[in-house]
Parts: sequence; C-alpha cells; structure tokens
Amino acid sequence: MKAVVTGGTGMLGKKLGKALLARSEITKIVLFDVVDPGDTPKDSRIEVVVGEVFDPATIAKLITPDTGAIFHLAGVVSAGAERDFDLGYRVNLDGTRVVLEAARKLPKPAKLVFASSLAAYGGDLPDVIPDEFRLTPQTSYGIQKAMGEMLVADYTRKGYLDGRSLRLPTIVVRPGKPNLAASTFASSIIREPLAGQKAVCPVSADAWMPLLSPRRCIEAFMRAYDLPSSDWGWNRSLMLPSLDVTVGEMAEGLKRHSGAKAFDLIEWKQDEMIAKIVAGWPKRLDSKRARKMGFQSDTSMDELIRNYVEDDMPKAA
Repeated sequence: MKAVVTGGTGMLGKKLGKALLARSEITKIVLFDVVDPGDTPKDSRIEVVVGEVFDPATIAKLITPDTGAIFHLAGVVSAGAERDFDLGYRVNLDGTRVVLEAARKLPKPAKLVFASSLAAYGGDLPDVIPDEFRLTPQTSYGIQKAMGEMLVADYTRKGYLDGRSLRLPTIVVRPGKPNLAASTFASSIIREPLAGQKAVCPVSADAWMPLLSPRRCIEAFMRAYDLPSSDWGWNRSLMLPSLDVTVGEMAEGLKRHSGAKAFDLIEWKQDEMIAKIVAGWPKRLDSKRARKMGFQSDTSMDELIRNYVEDDMPKAA
C-alpha cells in the first residue's frame, strides 16, 4: 500500500515519512511538496515528488489506485495566506479540493488525515475552548482550514474517503529557520537562544499560546490514522490537546533549561499585525474528546524543550 504525504518535505512531513517507515503495511511513501530541499529521509521506500498541490493533473499522478493513506499537510501558513489572498485560497482551498477529488476516484476509500489549525476559531472567544465550540475564524488562513474540514467531512459522509481532521496547536519547537507563520516566533524564542543567538518576540509576555511539540504532533497524526472509523463517528474534526502557557512562561522554561544568559537573548518588540493575529487565537483548550481517544500533549515547557533538544537541536561538532 502507498502512503502520500502532501507538504512532505516540510518539517512535519519529513518526520511523518520516518514514522511511516515503521509500518509494515506501507510499502511505498511519497513525500510531495513544491520543493525538494534534498534532506528527506533516505530509504528505498521513500520517493520525493515536486509539484503544485492545486494542479489536478499532478495530483492525479500522485494519488494512484494503490494509495491507501493520505496525509494532507500542504498549505500556505497563516501570515503568508493573510498577505497573499489569492495564493492562500489557491493552495489551502483549491489544493485541498484537488486532493479530495483525486482520493474520490480511488477504487477503495483511503484514510485521509487533514492538518487543520486552531486558527479555525476566532472572534469573541472564552478563556477556555471546549470541544463543541463554534468555528468563527477571523483570518483567511483560518477560514481556509475550516472549509477544508467541512470538505473532508462531506467527502467522508458520501463514502468517498475515510477522513479525519486535526486542529493543530502551535508546533514548538520547530527546527530550522523561521517561516511566514504568525506563530513562528514561538519556536524562535526557544530555538535561537539555545543556539546562543538573539530572537525577537513580537507579542507581549502575557499572550497565551496552546503548544504541541513536533514529537507529540507526529504521534497524533499516527493515532488519527490508526483509529477505526467507528471511533470518529459523525464528527470528523478533533481539537488536539495542548500545553497551554503564556509567552512569558515559555521564556521562563527556557531560563530554567539554559539560564539567564539564554533568557536575555529574547528581545521583546511588539509587531501590531502579529500581535493582533495571535490575540484572536484560543488561549486554552479543553480537549476532552481527544484525550478520551488517546491523544496526548506535552506536560510542561521542560518536556517540550527537552523533546527539541533530543530530537532536533543541532549537535555540537
């Protein structure tokens, strides 16, 4: 059976590719993305394919009759989708529809896991978001993700695929360089000081951030894939558990791990656009359904930072 990962050469896509290698039922893994950085996992079962997710001809060649698993991670991130309205809709909405249409043509419904986002919430939010809270996104990215969830649910309802959508918290700590996501600073203020470099924090210390480490995120993707369809029922969207902390608490976690010298490398410099976007996101999550289904979050900033150091922090020569 073939597994297809869109957004497959990104940070999470590469980690997911490695996790899929452990599955005996999966004989081929295709990592699909708009670029090939050349650092994807090296294994005879892994193939890297480059193309645009919104191109039907490309995706039709990608999702072939032997495809049984699809992980749809490809997307233009939050601030990028807000800055470029047309690109955001072309990739995040049109691309999702193209992937679902290709899956619809398979001889047997494939399992499809869709990476949604907490940006699907917005507006006047309570301090704690329960599972049943309405979706009222206030950014183009959040709206595109909410529409993607609805599409996955409808294609599942019609029997075209077996879909599951995960609303991801902010993933921290991401290795590598900052991206265009409004939340990219959340990784930078940990990652850069750990490397002895300065980092700018564009929001205040009292801003809340629901977090999930890459390690826990990949565990969530695999659990979403493994759970039988009956466990999901009619509700195919799930708010993942998170570690809910303020940005100040994140910085204090860094201080506990690496001392005042690392803490002092954070420069607090407000960016009104980023601060406004972040202020519109949920603060804390009450993910009872996800925890009942066996999904887990990191338990502390100490664990979250430790996961990064063990999994992704460049080792000293």
